[in-house]
Amino acid sequence: MTESTGDLRWGVGRRIEFIEFRLFWEGHVNRADLMDAFAISVNQASGDLNRYLEMAPENMVYDKSAKSYTRGAEFKPLLLKPDASRYLAQLRSVADGILDRSDAWIGQFPSYDAAPTPVRGVNAKILRSVVAAIRRSEFLEIEYQSLSRPEPIWRWVAPHAIGFDGFRWHARAFCEIDHSFKDFLLSRILETRGGRPSNITADSDSDWQEEVILEVGPHPQLSESQKRLIALDYGMRDGRVRIPVRKAFLYYTLKRLGLDAAAAARPPHEQQIILVTPIPAAPTGLALSGNEG
Repeated sequence: MTESTGDLRWGVGRRIEFIEFRLFWEGHVNRADLMDAFAISVNQASGDLNRYLEMAPENMVYDKSAKSYTRGAEFKPLLLKPDASRYLAQLRSVADGILDRSDAWIGQFPSYDAAPTPVRGVNAKILRSVVAAIRRSEFLEIEYQSLSRPEPIWRWVAPHAIGFDGFRWHARAFCEIDHSFKDFLLSRILETRGGRPSNITADSDSDWQEEVILEVGPHPQLSESQKRLIALDYGMRDGRVRIPVRKAFLYYTLKRLGLDAAAAARPPHEQQIILVTPIPAAPTGLALSGNEG
């Protein structure tokens, strides 16, 4: 009887997943691949390959000439659900310098690049202080520079989460000055000092807890062939796709999708998509124009 995936130790399980990842995406895997990726011995690599072969004998065949296992004709993923986003996320992470090529599971990289994103100067010590405050459920005093004030000011905030709007990283926190939950750009926190207990919880942040559904469809003035193409781009079914989003991220999501203005403001071939249902109510105090502290 073959062992189940739940019986594997975490390290072994990761290496077995790696074998399947390489088989699916590249069609082959060998001992050297495992040894390079996980810094293991020849015997460990051989053991992992034999273990996977016992678990899924139809999934790979040994090619003596290539000294490598190749994807079997009857290959069916056992551990991993084939996920294009996971593969592309690795390419993007390497392109952005977040992940070293040697740490990615991709063996043979296709030619790739990504549109550059301006570096956001998030200070590591400040991020550490914010994460510690979240972990300990504490207020943190921060010196923050916002666009609405000419000079930075010190304020007490109680962060409960980190968020990414597709371009910038935020701390989601209760602001003691404004008595409301707001988004604080990590790059605009200049300094931190002190900390004190907080009884503010994420459950109190209704805009963070509430989920709204955006229903998006092709622009009605596109041709039928253009509509079909847009539907493919967004994975639409019956001409629509439902996008769940936290209410706190509604403004950022609409802006990123180009839905923060009237559809008639741009030509149909540029607008491409529209909201097919009304925009949900904006987060408290947001007014669809951002909610930065």
